Amino acid sequence: MGMTVKDLSSEKLLVSPSVLAADFSRLDEEIKRVEQGGCDLIHLDVMDGHFVPNLTIGPPLIKSIRKSTNLVFDTHLMITDPMKYAEVFVKSGADHITFHVEGADAPIEQVIEHIKSLNVSVGLSLKPATPAEAVFPYLDQIDLVLVMTVEPGFGGQSFMADMMPKVKAIKDEIKRRNLKVHLEVDGGLDANTITAAAEAGANMIVAGTSVFRNPEGAEKAIKVLHDAESILY
Repeated sequence: MGMTVKDLSSEKLLVSPSVLAADFSRLDEEIKRVEQGGCDLIHLDVMDGHFVPNLTIGPPLIKSIRKSTNLVFDTHLMITDPMKYAEVFVKSGADHITFHVEGADAPIEQVIEHIKSLNVSVGLSLKPATPAEAVFPYLDQIDLVLVMTVEPGFGGQSFMADMMPKVKAIKDEIKRRNLKVHLEVDGGLDANTITAAAEAGANMIVAGTSVFRNPEGAEKAIKVLHDAESILY
């Protein structure tokens, strides 16, 4: 078994480029490009056309790109049946599974336990309308909280700055309880919005368009995001 999110420092600012924004005709090269550019893990957006209004990638694609890199595959299941499908994603190469509090097909504790039993790390995600408090009961059982800073479904949307109080509320609760839980933000993250996210306490940054499609190249884009680390602490 490879590394999971548990093996990554929650005291560092980590960059997780979203494959959704990559050129799918040369995915192998694209992943190598962002890895060489200094990213910390790879974000995989899985959408089922039901929980969110879009269809993206599934297990066969994850399996095919698994041989491109040893980086942690940070897999975000925007699907209605995370309990049912978690295992097939792990078998395809996912090292970490995040699922939505709004979409679980079984009690959340059960889904968390099931994912843990697959020897991967586990995260919970919140849509923009879901309050911070929805994850509080589970913070001591999980490795990551993902706050969506856009409405999940499509890449390239604008960052929702009004999600930052939610990020801060979750960070405050993590600190208050002295837990090691990564706080990830996803949606519209770039050189202009990273400061607000880091100030609110996010230490893991999902960036799609701003990394894969950056005219200055992936390395420069990732460095700009990493440079916000000084704000974190």
